[in-house]
Amino acid sequence: MARKVWVPVVSGPLAPYAAGFESWLRSRSYSSSAAADRMYQLDQLSRWLGREGLGVGELTGDQAQRFTAARRAAGLVSWASPQSVTLPLEYLRTLGVAPVPAPVVAQSLLEDLLEDYRRYLSAERGLCDHTVLDAYGPAARLFLASRDGSDGLGLERLCAADVTSFLAGECPKRSMSGARDLVCALRSLLRYLHLAGVIEVPLVWAVPSVADLRDRTLPRGLEPGAVKRLLASCDRRRLVGRRDFAILLLLSRLGLRAGEVAGLRLDDVDWRRGELLVRGKGGRHDVLPLPVDVGEAIVSYLRRRPCCERRELFLRVTAPREVLNRSTIGWVVRAACDRAGLARVGAHRLRHTTATGMLRQGASLGEIGQVLRHREQKTTALYAKVDRIALGGLVRPWPSLGGVA
Repeated sequence: MARKVWVPVVSGPLAPYAAGFESWLRSRSYSSSAAADRMYQLDQLSRWLGREGLGVGELTGDQAQRFTAARRAAGLVSWASPQSVTLPLEYLRTLGVAPVPAPVVAQSLLEDLLEDYRRYLSAERGLCDHTVLDAYGPAARLFLASRDGSDGLGLERLCAADVTSFLAGECPKRSMSGARDLVCALRSLLRYLHLAGVIEVPLVWAVPSVADLRDRTLPRGLEPGAVKRLLASCDRRRLVGRRDFAILLLLSRLGLRAGEVAGLRLDDVDWRRGELLVRGKGGRHDVLPLPVDVGEAIVSYLRRRPCCERRELFLRVTAPREVLNRSTIGWVVRAACDRAGLARVGAHRLRHTTATGMLRQGASLGEIGQVLRHREQKTTALYAKVDRIALGGLVRPWPSLGGVA
């Protein structure tokens, strides 16, 4: 018989919102005991507001910090950290009864320009948030900040020499791939500046190319035995094991990118047709056939997946049920490597594993390109170097030395 959990009665200015707060916690998959703890926190916060003569409309972030500071000063350790009040504040702000922090307004031309550039990348170019915020945005800030002086950015005076001088100073600090990424991002920024009318002359041509050594190496996939060890490392008696097993299958069987797995939603699985909708790079949507083993793994996970309002397929196993992002998917792969006793690899290595496995089973490069959803054939052509058996017929015999001693 389940133990009955005592839920405290909330008194004070926050009492009218107590029932809704408890329901909100349950909708986010908080357990009964965890929800009771949070209700106790709400009661303590409400009583403190009453003692201070404050109402819910005066519960700003600064006042919430005063509440936690008062608990620390009284020698209390529960609900005494500044981060502990995040949850009740989030709920009250969602209702519109607690004041929302005023947005930070860009104070400089640099920030205004960066914000417009990020909007252009998302709306016009269709880049995902990760690419905009973690790759193109920082590179644009680095270049523009190097020109931010007492007289402004001075972009009207920007010339090819400025571009090459910036790259000459920055590229030696980076690896080959890092320099290539910087060059690609700078071309994008210069293209935007010209389209927006900020610079009069298009300077994309002034960005030199970086030696691309990718064609000199082989795409590295895992051996079938290593993939089996990764999958076997998932304890499917537990919810987290079922979730990770389904994620690893999607990566290794369908060759999905980490961000594509994180972006899957419940509505993306068409069980009648046996198809999966994949939201790829650049806003591209593709439909892939859903293999039986992958479908069974997803069903096994969904049978244990807690009911909540989130429509994303893969969620955290602990409350609050937040969605996984591409970085979390990468950690799922690395954790599986640790359990299996393998050297750590990234999620993209399983995408290479899909391609090399298909090639090993006789699939053509065109078929591989369709599954991996490559936009250009030259991207798929990289895997031609892996097929050593087919390439063996192209090897010419070693020339005979004849009678030379």
